[in-house]
Amino acid sequence: MRVPTHTTALLRPRDRDALRTELRKVAATGIVPVVFGGEVYDGTLHLGEFVGTHTDGLRGLAVSESSGLGGHVVARRNPAAVHDYGRARTITHHYDGPVLAEGLCSVLAVPVVVRGNSRAVMYAAIRERVQLGDRIADVMMQAGRRLANEIAIRDEVDRRVQLLDAAAAERTAPNGADTEEIRDVHAELRSLAHTVDDPALQERLRHLSSRLAGVGSTPEPDRGALAVTLSPREVDVLSHAALGCSNAVIAERLSVKAETVKSYLRSAMSKLDAHSRREAVVAARRLGLLP
Repeated sequence: MRVPTHTTALLRPRDRDALRTELRKVAATGIVPVVFGGEVYDGTLHLGEFVGTHTDGLRGLAVSESSGLGGHVVARRNPAAVHDYGRARTITHHYDGPVLAEGLCSVLAVPVVVRGNSRAVMYAAIRERVQLGDRIADVMMQAGRRLANEIAIRDEVDRRVQLLDAAAAERTAPNGADTEEIRDVHAELRSLAHTVDDPALQERLRHLSSRLAGVGSTPEPDRGALAVTLSPREVDVLSHAALGCSNAVIAERLSVKAETVKSYLRSAMSKLDAHSRREAVVAARRLGLLP
């Protein structure tokens, strides 16, 4: 079933904001005077984020695949650099006007590759004919990997939204196989929330997992449901315990110590008046806290 386009738009922060954050981190190191970049749509790079530029010539520039330095790395999905942009023989010169007007000579372009596709390009540039050092390359590559990981997580969230919307659209209780899939997705979303640095995205992931918890179930308003409040970490632990994961596996998935997992389990069991993890899971499901 096709997912309404507005659903993804509401849940997914703009990738451009994440790109801007990474560019500013690079600029803050002080190792390169100019950094800029843009997102890739249908093979075309659209430059939109700049730090350290003096003109607006590059702003909004659409770089075709295989054209210029940016299009070159979009097509080949590998970093590339030139040390004298105006005379470089390894690239086309479709965009010499705005590049040279900005005074850029040595330029490194790093593609942000997600699942084999270039999704953005980040540039580091110097207004002199010099060799770009290893440190600049390392910082740019690290930034590119962080951004690729962030975009990959957001893509996964969008994929999970499709499952949620499809289940909700059917307006029927899921069958056994669907229930297990939903529970697995719920636990994975709880884990994903702890792999991102963006607080807003973390909150969206947790909100999405809470929506999943209510799919196909009707919380019972008894047992003082309104008085039971589990912490996000307690729900994280219970969601994996519900899948039959051991404390060691839960600890690995949530990047915490096994003793920490035990502590969260004991706390959740106490709040739910449960004497075992199984009872805690059943109680949490009855209250609509788990799918």
